[in-house]
Amino acid sequence: MTTEAKTKSKIVRREFQGEVVSVKEAKTIHVLVKTTKMHSKYHKQYVTSKKYAVHDEKNEAQEGNVVMFRECRPYSKTKRWRLIKIVK
Repeated sequence: MTTEAKTKSKIVRREFQGEVVSVKEAKTIHVLVKTTKMHSKYHKQYVTSKKYAVHDEKNEAQEGNVVMFRECRPYSKTKRWRLIKIVK
């Protein structure tokens, strides 16, 4: 196997940072990620948001924390993200 083949097999996983809005489920937190976009016609910035269900194995995160999470294998129907670290 050449080095080119090894580098091509590396999986690129998405990472996001957002605020925890719910910790009501066991080992699951819901994180709100806000993204700024530009309107194509009016060239004004606007904010879009999306909530993600994130796996928190040790139940470390609390509501209001800013956390970083990464894409991973599916844990359930809605959970495809894993907590990396608590930023604030």
